[in-house]
Amino acid sequence: MNLDEIRNEIDTVDDELTKLFYKRMKLAAEVAEYKKENAMGVYDPARERKKLADISAKLPDELKEYGFSLYSLIFELSRSRQNRLLGTHSEICDEIENAIENTPQLLPNAPLVACQGVEGAYSQLACDKVFTNPNIFYFKNFEAVFTAIEKGLCRYGVIPLENSTAGSVNKVYDLMMKHRFSIIKSVRIKIDHNLLALPGTKLSDVKEIYSHEQAISQCGAYLQSLTGVKVIACENTAEAARMVAESGRHDIAAISSFSCVKLYGLECLASSIQDKGNNYTRFICISKNLEIYPGANRTSLMMVLPHTPGSLYKALSRFYALGINLNKLESRPLPDRDFEFMFYFDLDVPVYSPNFIQLMGEIQDICEQFEYLGSYSEVI
Repeated sequence: MNLDEIRNEIDTVDDELTKLFYKRMKLAAEVAEYKKENAMGVYDPARERKKLADISAKLPDELKEYGFSLYSLIFELSRSRQNRLLGTHSEICDEIENAIENTPQLLPNAPLVACQGVEGAYSQLACDKVFTNPNIFYFKNFEAVFTAIEKGLCRYGVIPLENSTAGSVNKVYDLMMKHRFSIIKSVRIKIDHNLLALPGTKLSDVKEIYSHEQAISQCGAYLQSLTGVKVIACENTAEAARMVAESGRHDIAAISSFSCVKLYGLECLASSIQDKGNNYTRFICISKNLEIYPGANRTSLMMVLPHTPGSLYKALSRFYALGINLNKLESRPLPDRDFEFMFYFDLDVPVYSPNFIQLMGEIQDICEQFEYLGSYSEVI
C-alpha cells in the first residue's frame, strides 16, 4: 500500500476506536451508578492491576509498554468520568469553597510581614510589591520566617522560591515539608546584582566578596573574571552590604541590590554583574490560614506518591485528563526514606474551574500524603 492507502486504513481503525471509546465510557457511567447505589469507592486498584496484566499478556513484547501507557490513561479517564458523575467531594473542597467565600476582596494595606534578611533585601522589595505599606519584621533565616507564621507572630511571610538563572531555592522546598502554611500570592522581582563597597574603594583593592549563595551562583561569570578574590557566602545580600558598611574595610565588597547603596552609604564598583540580564526571582507570600483572593489562577500542591512504578505518571495523567496545565514539577528527597520524594506541583488552573474542584476531590486517592498549599494569583 502507498501512504494514502495506509492512512485511510488508520482512519477506519480510528473510527472503530472512537465508537468503542464512547461505548466504554458509557459503561463506566453505568459502573458509577452501581457504585453509588452500593456505596462503593471509585478507585479499585486490584481490578486495574489485573486488567493491565491481562492486556499486557495479549500484546507482543515490543508493544507491552505502549499498551500499559494507553490503558493507564484510559483508566484515569474512566475514573475521572465516574468521579464527575458521582459529584465526588472532599474536605479540602469544602475548605477551598469556605476560603473563597470568606477571604476579603483585597489584601490588607499594612499587615505584619516576616522576611528573611535586613532592610534592602530582595525579600523586602518583593514585600513592598505585594503590600501597600507593610510592617516588616526581619528574621535571620527562612525557617524563622515559617515559624513566625505558624506561631502567629506575623500574618504573612515573603520568601524566595526559585530564580530564572540559579533555579530552585532547595532550602525553602525542604522547609515546606516541615511547616504548615498556605500560599496567598506570588510575585516576580527583577534581580539586578551590583558590587558594592565603602566609598573610596577600588576594584583592585577587593580581596573578599560576600553575598547569598544564590546571588553568587547568578554572578558566576563575573566572579570568575576576578583574580585573587575569595567569595564567601552569607545569609542575605542586604546583610552582606550592611556588614561591608559596618566593617570599615576597603578590601571587601558585597553583591547586593542597588537600593543598598543609599541605604548603607556604599559605592557601586560594578553594576548589573549577573550572568543574564533576564534574571528574575519568584517569591511566595505565605499565611497561617487559607486565604484565596479574587483572580486566583494558580495552585500549588505537594504529594508523596507510592514508591511503585507509574505512580508519578498516574498523577500527571490525572492533570492531563482534566485539561490542567502543569507549570512546575519539583522533587525533594524525603528525610529518613531511601530514594523517596516529595513532589511539588504548580498548576495553571483557575480556582473556580469545575475541573479544578473535581481534581481536588479525587487526587488524594492516588497519594500517600497530600498537601494543598493554596490557590493564588501572581503579581508582576
